[in-house]
Amino acid sequence: MDTPYPFEPLLVFGFLSIMLLVGVQARAKIRFFQKYLFPSCIIGGILGLILVNVRLVRFPVSQVESFAYHLFNISFISVGLTPGERMKNGGSAGMEYVKGPVWMALVQGSTFPLQIAAGGILTLVFGFFGIRLFKTFGFLVALGFTEGPGQALSIGKMWEGLGFQYGSTIGLTFAALGYFLCFFTGIPLVNWGIRKGYATRTPKKLSKDFLTGIISEEQRKESAGELTTHTGNIESAAFHAALVGLVYVITYFFVRGLGRFLPEGSAKALWGFFFFFGLGVALIVRCIMKKTGLVHLINPGIQKRITGWSIDFMIVATVTAIQIHVVYKFLLPILLIAATAGILTFLVVLFFGKRLWSFKLERLAAIYGTVTGTCSTGLLLLRVVDPEFKTPVAIELALMNVFSIPIIGGCTVLMNAPLWWNWSVGFTVLIYAGISVVCVGLIRFFKLWGRPI
Repeated sequence: MDTPYPFEPLLVFGFLSIMLLVGVQARAKIRFFQKYLFPSCIIGGILGLILVNVRLVRFPVSQVESFAYHLFNISFISVGLTPGERMKNGGSAGMEYVKGPVWMALVQGSTFPLQIAAGGILTLVFGFFGIRLFKTFGFLVALGFTEGPGQALSIGKMWEGLGFQYGSTIGLTFAALGYFLCFFTGIPLVNWGIRKGYATRTPKKLSKDFLTGIISEEQRKESAGELTTHTGNIESAAFHAALVGLVYVITYFFVRGLGRFLPEGSAKALWGFFFFFGLGVALIVRCIMKKTGLVHLINPGIQKRITGWSIDFMIVATVTAIQIHVVYKFLLPILLIAATAGILTFLVVLFFGKRLWSFKLERLAAIYGTVTGTCSTGLLLLRVVDPEFKTPVAIELALMNVFSIPIIGGCTVLMNAPLWWNWSVGFTVLIYAGISVVCVGLIRFFKLWGRPI
């Protein structure tokens, strides 16, 4: 029977919703997921991946990828619209609030190019043995590990337009492997540190609510935000979502207009950086609202809920969109590159974490979760060792992005050098190795490197 309206987009949304709800129940009931703190979105995404790949549920993968792509853009726009919240000390961050974020940014600045270099070298090695891979195949491991599934999908999709077959699926696979690395090595690492007494505030046993992921009926609930508009006029959540929509439309026409002044290949590449332009437009809109006295209409709590909503659904979609037959085709390169990058990342973070001047385990957990997943997984690992966020590390993790944007942003653009400027993979790897060394040198220069524990 023909339907009067197209239902496909909402059916895809409904399917992802069901997977997310199943993930919530699985986390609440299955001890294995509780032990390794697997988020519901990952659990639901894995189930969705199975159902789609065995053809029990039939959706074009392109539709699921489109959901993930747009939700990734929305998450960045929402972050850009979110006003900064004042610190308890009146907004004056002490020196400790600067040293911690700088250390995290430089550690991320050393591991991110190291992951790229490792992937690039192994791409060359596979080529030497007759396994031909696309030039930037190995670079996707860093996007998946450090930038997360959204950026791996976005850049991978952009590279598909430049000849990289299955680039988006391979990027999503690296992102999924990064999450597994984060949970299966990060949780034991944090527990080891707690047993050794490295935690500043030895945590009590994790609460049942934290383990199951569901707040019990009798537990005191945290506020999700405050209303900034009268419900007789417009729902506050609708107002905040409308701001996201405004920025999305402005960004769309900006990227489309900018593409008219560039060659066709470069114009297509711009869509892979839509999230970046969206973030910039969102910051400009927030600045204009601040100048005109309207920024109070944006409540950080509500805006963060929109960000979290988009990230949860994005992760379900990105994991679901992984095509098993593609992974199987490139299984050996994917596993070897992911394992090498993962081992190097673990060793580097552990090396610098053991040489911190304070909050050793807390900062180590936060940055390790970030460079193998996202800032959200960094906070998740931090919460294991600092359940009530009594240390300043959670704030430092947020401030870290201010210092890391030039390094991570520059490295992300530079990934395209073999495709845009015909750099050899070997020369590009040398540049990234140099960036990693410089960041290590800056850690030493700023005296953020003490005696090992």
